Amino acid sequence: MKINELPTPCYVIDENIIEENCKVLADVMKKTGCHVLLAQKAFSNYALYPLIGKYLSGTTASGLYEARLGREEMGRENHVFAPAYKDEDMDELVKICDHIVFNSISQLEKHKEKCRNVSIGIRVNPEFSTQNGHEIYDPCGKGSRLGVTADLLRNADLTGIDGLHFHTLCEQNSDDLKKTLDVVEEKFDFLLRKVKWVNFGGGHHITRKDYDVELLCDCITHIKEKYNVKVYIEPGEAVALNAGYFITTVLDKVKNSGITCLILDGSAACHMPDVLEMPYTPPLSEGSIIETPEKEFDYRLGGNTCLAGDIIGNYRFDHDVQIGERLTFCDMAIYSMVKNNTFNGIPLPSIYSMDRNGDCRLIKSFGYNDFKERLS
Repeated sequence: MKINELPTPCYVIDENIIEENCKVLADVMKKTGCHVLLAQKAFSNYALYPLIGKYLSGTTASGLYEARLGREEMGRENHVFAPAYKDEDMDELVKICDHIVFNSISQLEKHKEKCRNVSIGIRVNPEFSTQNGHEIYDPCGKGSRLGVTADLLRNADLTGIDGLHFHTLCEQNSDDLKKTLDVVEEKFDFLLRKVKWVNFGGGHHITRKDYDVELLCDCITHIKEKYNVKVYIEPGEAVALNAGYFITTVLDKVKNSGITCLILDGSAACHMPDVLEMPYTPPLSEGSIIETPEKEFDYRLGGNTCLAGDIIGNYRFDHDVQIGERLTFCDMAIYSMVKNNTFNGIPLPSIYSMDRNGDCRLIKSFGYNDFKERLS
């Protein structure tokens, strides 16, 4: 089927854009010799792993199940970081992961004897924030639970540590990476001179049009050459940026206080949770984002749950939108499918992939049992 023939609501992954993004990342690898890993927390549609695996070095995980998925479905380098590990999880992780990164000295001391055939690293906290207004995504905020500060590492027993890991960015450009690296070098030079690899973490918006790829390459090359280490980066969003669509249908029109709301068969709360959590307003193919509905064809788009705040955003159209029209939200491959849920018993959307000819194939469909069997 073509995209305009698919039943809604549904997600569509654009294979062509995934591949173009991967080519950009592969070019960074070629220029610098670094290793690029897919951060599965942003995108874990493993039907696309054979394509992604043609270009990237492997996967990185935030827990046992993601680590299993990376090993089973891509089968290349397999890294994991978690704030803490359960004993039974570690027993399995040491069998399927190449790198395991610890979040604290106590976790390192507890588990390192099990990691004899695994390269182990420690996550550091440079205590240097580059976030603007997104405290929930700032690992360097005061009282953060993520990463070890330099004062705690200086006198610690770091025997067996192979690598240093930091992750401080969120949807940012390489200028913020450069600022962060300057601080990391200043505070952790004593450790950088001992390790075999350095992992810059994720949050690098490398495939965004205005991203300074040259500066990223300079940062990688500088660390690689100065400290004679391998360098890893772990983009998630950059792999699938702008590579997905969420297609919905208008079910009803409701007017209140001069604002007309279009009720969709999709939901921010269920199907694109980052719209509420981030928060942000996703781009819409058929309309433009506005602050407040003021004109004739201005609408507020909302979901079909009972949550009063299930609002996607305000948009301006060039026509009077009718019940039954289809709407397409863009940049929906990242943090949508991995976070969706069945609140209110709302069905999960089907997932399709679209090839370069515009032909769509079904990857996954869901039904009543996917809702029912979650809790009993």
